[in-house]
Amino acid sequence: MSKQINKKEIIITGFGGQGIVLAGKIIGMAAALGDKKESTLVQSYGPESRGGACCAQVIISDNTIQYPYVNMADVLACMSQSAYEKYKGQVKPDGFLLTDKDLVTPDGDMEFFAIPSTRMAEELGRKMIANIIMIGFATSVTGLISENAAKEAVLSSVPKGTEKLNMNAFQKGYDYGLSKLKARRKKATANTGASQ
Repeated sequence: MSKQINKKEIIITGFGGQGIVLAGKIIGMAAALGDKKESTLVQSYGPESRGGACCAQVIISDNTIQYPYVNMADVLACMSQSAYEKYKGQVKPDGFLLTDKDLVTPDGDMEFFAIPSTRMAEELGRKMIANIIMIGFATSVTGLISENAAKEAVLSSVPKGTEKLNMNAFQKGYDYGLSKLKARRKKATANTGASQ
């Protein structure tokens, strides 16, 4: 019997200027340096970087990664409606769809987790940290990377002098994700109790 290889494929997408590629870099770095796994990052931009479509593809694996492009994502994090429209068909049926609640309205019947990351970033005083909030959210909801590895990668990737702000942003996203999971478990327990 062959050992199951733990491999996760992630797409983070939105528009240029949202820090999409940095988010991909942080997740890959957390996996490689903090969690001691293999990781790759492939990035792509639309015709113009700021405002155009932007995508980061990250693969995390226990073994050597032969092919760095995502076939079907285990996690799809969308921070714009156009990005969602473009990539929604690339998430596995049992995968995680994460969205910015105010910027993306999913269609269809796939379950998803939404966080108002841009609004939360604005409330913290910097719209630019919405990507860090989304990383915190993705870390708690999906368990792709460990919390400590994610925090270390955020700290080593953000501009000097913004560490406290970015840690606060990560924590807000992380805690929001935990509360979403707790609410979902509570709802599932109530539903199974009702059907017995």
